[in-house]
Amino acid sequence: MPELPDVLLYIECLKPRILGQTLDRVRLASPFVVRSVTPPISAIGGRTVRGLRRLGKQIALEFDERLLLIIHLMIAGRFQWKEKGARVPARLGLAAFDFPSGTLLLTEAGSKKRASLHLVQGEGTLASFDRGALDVLHSELKDFREALTRENHTLKRALTDPRLFSGIGNAYSDEILHRARLSPLKLTSRLNAEEIVRLHGAAEATLAEWIEKLRSEAGSAFPSKVTAFRPGMAVHGRYGKPCPNCATPVQRIVYAENECNYCPACQTEGRLLADRALSRLLKQDWPRSLEEWELHIDSRR
Repeated sequence: MPELPDVLLYIECLKPRILGQTLDRVRLASPFVVRSVTPPISAIGGRTVRGLRRLGKQIALEFDERLLLIIHLMIAGRFQWKEKGARVPARLGLAAFDFPSGTLLLTEAGSKKRASLHLVQGEGTLASFDRGALDVLHSELKDFREALTRENHTLKRALTDPRLFSGIGNAYSDEILHRARLSPLKLTSRLNAEEIVRLHGAAEATLAEWIEKLRSEAGSAFPSKVTAFRPGMAVHGRYGKPCPNCATPVQRIVYAENECNYCPACQTEGRLLADRALSRLLKQDWPRSLEEWELHIDSRR
């Protein structure tokens, strides 16, 4: 699932292409991608894009007449920027947005079509999409501490909870916890003051570092390889490979569709996190997948 650095990059690359541009038309390849009824999706045709913003892992396009198109890419949704009028890919294509400057394609790999479009009107309607989670990049330590300790959960769950922290998912939570040298299964109620400070600093530094890396990689081009597995990551997706800090093989915890990567030497005092107690803890504290978080909260609208 595209996380905060990926979503910010999408927005930064879309702004010079569509901000101030009039949307000529919307072409739907899959009508099921539209999850709202009123106003109809056709209402944004002929209207100008006045702004773009991030709502957690979602992107909102602001049009004339206070119309807002909220796009949630979920796990496999991606954007492509093509020449104007480009064909919508047969298997992967969900929708195309034609602008004078080019066409924005919305695609989704896989058979589970989870990506969604919601068209709403007025700022007041955003309440059900903006979960009020903390933006770590612009947070004070006291606000971070309050969000982190609001409920007693494992650090992995707390960081990826979209009600608590904005835009952090599976990949960057692994990287943050590795930088902070904290176990993904440590309970938030058992953190001391120094560990909270360390985690806050690690979260800010990790996200800022990856935003700059992705900007540098993309340059002026539109991002075409948005993935959770990137060269240069310390532990995420690196099971069995050496930790960049100590060369200990990276380990993983697998539960249903969820996976967590960690270094036992750097994060768990050399212990491998795999026993019956762990299985019970995961069943109680982890969603079966991060997608579950998004779908559960979306169902409340």
